Amino acid sequence: MLGIAGIELLPPLPAFLAFAAAGLALNIVPGTDMTFVIATAAGSGRRNGIVAALGIGAGTLVHVCAAVLGLSAILAASLTAFTIIKWAGAAYLVWIAFALLRSDTRSDKEVSLRRSGWPLLRAAAFVNILNPKVALFFLAFLPQFVDPHAAVPALQILCLGLWFDLIGTIVNVIIAVIAARAADRLRHIGWLGRAARYVAATAMGTLAVRLALAERR
Repeated sequence: MLGIAGIELLPPLPAFLAFAAAGLALNIVPGTDMTFVIATAAGSGRRNGIVAALGIGAGTLVHVCAAVLGLSAILAASLTAFTIIKWAGAAYLVWIAFALLRSDTRSDKEVSLRRSGWPLLRAAAFVNILNPKVALFFLAFLPQFVDPHAAVPALQILCLGLWFDLIGTIVNVIIAVIAARAADRLRHIGWLGRAARYVAATAMGTLAVRLALAERR
């Protein structure tokens, strides 16, 4: 597999293929990140949906680096740290849910201008970063596929994490394009747009509750 100066950056091909297959399967399962991307694309268009997908990717990159540096182990070992980040993430999701409900009283143009560009990128990144379950996932998932004889295991963890993040970002971009296209076709039905915002807000609220009740495994 790929290597630099005699240091393998990826595990043997069979292990990498198993990782790639498992990573793809996990990335296409709907969750908090994908829900946020769908809600953004449907409400604010394809461009903002893609920005949201890139923001989620940026947040995932933070978790990957944390796993490489061992910072995720702090969340696994410290109940206090896990609880603080968990409640911060839940509160953030609730705030997003309320923002979606408030947007029902604003015009589409106002909503688009209020949440676009860098502010939207940051918002999407924080949706991912403030979910401690993601950090624990990478801490538990990535090392399973690392070559036990690797000279620098941290490099393989990093490369596997980058691959997972890349595939996840591509999946979310595709989802954003599909959601935006579907929303454009149905945008002339006024009540449907409002219903979609309520559904998205409800989904975010439900995910906030799930995160608040989450426990370390």
